[in-house]
Amino acid sequence: MRNFTIGAPYSKSKVTAGSLDVHPTEKALVVHYEVEASILGEGGGHVLGERKEGQKIIRVKSLSPSTDVAALAKKVVEECKLIPSSRLPQVEHLLYYLQNRKSSPVEDKQKRTAKPRELTPFDGMELNEEAIITQVDDYIELLYEGIPEKIRGAALILQLARNPDNLEELLHNEATLGALARVLREDWKQSVELATIIIYVFFCFSSFSQFHGVVSSYKIGALCMSVVEHELKRHDVWCEELRKKSKSAPENGTLRRDQDKALKKYQGLLAKQEQLLRVSLYLLLNLAEDTRTELKMRNKNIVGLLVKVLERDDEELLVLVVSFLKKLSIFLENKNDMAEVDTVERLARLVPCEHEDLLNLTLRLLLNLSFDSGLRAKMVEVGLLPKLTALLGDENNRQVALRILYHISIDDRFKGMFVYTDCIPQLMQSLYEHSEQETEAELISILINLAANKKNAQLMCEGNGLKMLMKRALKMKDCLLMKMIRNISQHDGATKPLYIDYVGDLAAEIRAEEEEEWVLECLGTLANLTIPDLDWELVLKEYNLVPYLKDRLKPGSAEDDLILEVVIMIGTVSIDDACAAMLAKSGIIPALIELLNEAPAYLIDLMHDKNTEIRKVCDNTLDIIAEYDEEWGRKIQSEKFRFHNNQWLEMVESRQADESEPYLYENDNDTADLFYSADGITPAEGSVSPDFFNDLQQQNGDFYHTG
Repeated sequence: MRNFTIGAPYSKSKVTAGSLDVHPTEKALVVHYEVEASILGEGGGHVLGERKEGQKIIRVKSLSPSTDVAALAKKVVEECKLIPSSRLPQVEHLLYYLQNRKSSPVEDKQKRTAKPRELTPFDGMELNEEAIITQVDDYIELLYEGIPEKIRGAALILQLARNPDNLEELLHNEATLGALARVLREDWKQSVELATIIIYVFFCFSSFSQFHGVVSSYKIGALCMSVVEHELKRHDVWCEELRKKSKSAPENGTLRRDQDKALKKYQGLLAKQEQLLRVSLYLLLNLAEDTRTELKMRNKNIVGLLVKVLERDDEELLVLVVSFLKKLSIFLENKNDMAEVDTVERLARLVPCEHEDLLNLTLRLLLNLSFDSGLRAKMVEVGLLPKLTALLGDENNRQVALRILYHISIDDRFKGMFVYTDCIPQLMQSLYEHSEQETEAELISILINLAANKKNAQLMCEGNGLKMLMKRALKMKDCLLMKMIRNISQHDGATKPLYIDYVGDLAAEIRAEEEEEWVLECLGTLANLTIPDLDWELVLKEYNLVPYLKDRLKPGSAEDDLILEVVIMIGTVSIDDACAAMLAKSGIIPALIELLNEAPAYLIDLMHDKNTEIRKVCDNTLDIIAEYDEEWGRKIQSEKFRFHNNQWLEMVESRQADESEPYLYENDNDTADLFYSADGITPAEGSVSPDFFNDLQQQNGDFYHTG
């Protein structure tokens, strides 16, 4: 399993031995050392580098006047990896000193009242099982005394827990974890340092899936949720107090000094609190590997707590929180929770940021959320569109930014806003730079969607834009690029006359031996060219298109999409009177009539389509057909009755099932539907309008999948 971890035992580290000395009051040696640690992020990149000084206390309680000091020194060097063998003589010398040192009259009092040393995060040392049990029993006794002693005892147990090799042995001593859990439940509000250390011990266990059951049995996850919620409320109180003092303090004087003092105190408290939040959330993230545990967290508002932490400035804490939210966001319920607590607004301030891993994680979370149409709208509202455009030049984040922009480009409401950014020029430039290579799916997909907007299309055609697009599309026979050209061609105005120079090139591609998908795009582009001065009769004759069009009107001769484009093409060229007469003589009209005879059956199939606009068009058209044809009228009426009758029967059966099993779905809270449904993949509004032909052109104009 891959989990976030804190500390060198789970990171890359380099240990350098330091000085060796005797403990001032106990029979023990003190080993000083330095650890240079590197913590890696999710992608394996460097997240944090840190250099820490630490010390290891080696107690020699068995040391007495009769002890063989040489043998004891050898054993200490063998068991303590921090002491190199070359320092064996020094160890012997220090043990001789301890053997002959006399205890002071106040030694016992000093032991009881000694201030706990500062906890360092790299003190783990591999010990044998007997040594662990012996030491832990001593440490547990400290957990039954005052807060300072509890901190010391917990810190000493943490030293052992940091080494994964010691976890099994610690687990066998049930009193250890039970005592730690009891102290955490009773005293976590009294000491942030104590709560941090104890949660850290359980975090070491949570880093391994096989120990999750043990951690859960002590209800540590629920305690961590309570700790996080409480600390966030405390932070709100601190901020309110600071605000009041800042407001009342003058520029100079005692109140100003008090305010500075309060600010300094707040910063110290904040650093300790964020360390507690970090280890608590890491533990919860590890436990959330089990979706049932994650669901319990969701019921306790884990999303709201995490989003609240997004207000902080500590980058390492933010990396953790964004990673947690990203994991949660793949479930529909969690995504909905994020939509309710202004997640996008708080993520927007992190784009861009200097911390590379934090930026990448934030973008990936936004990508997950961008499948939701409402959250896409929020992203545009908070100004993410120009920020994402600016990241197109960042190779590390380009792909994620492109995918988010693609999702935004699907929505007709926001296509026009791209013209006010540098997005289209950047995408066009990328297209030109990779002229001999396969086009990125995301890049061409965005351009296809944006080309459905008139202003965007005009921007794409500026300079030699259309010429470059046409040249590459015809050379590579790139269907997606031709789809973009086809979308541009649907707009009236300055762009449509630019296509006159390419009518011949497009017509030459319409032949039976070409791929049907390629022909569909070329034919669709020609069909959009409603240009009054164009001599369509000459075009049809020169490229012998009439036989091709007539053959494609035969039932079963081609896919429906291609047949539709053939019909639209016939309508476009019939604007030319001479061309219309030529088509009439060719015998193409009976084929069109035969298609019309098939239309009612096709419309009946679409009468109950999920798209409301399609249903509306079908109903209106079928009503017209029923008015003029009694036979079709009876069929249509029968189909409508059959559909409504089936709906009634399903409703009755459903009601009977509910009455027979009234508690079938009660408390069904253990299921978690995977996100995402098709919402966000299709436009928010139906693309079919009463204008039948124009509507279908628009429907085919958007590119709704990337490959």
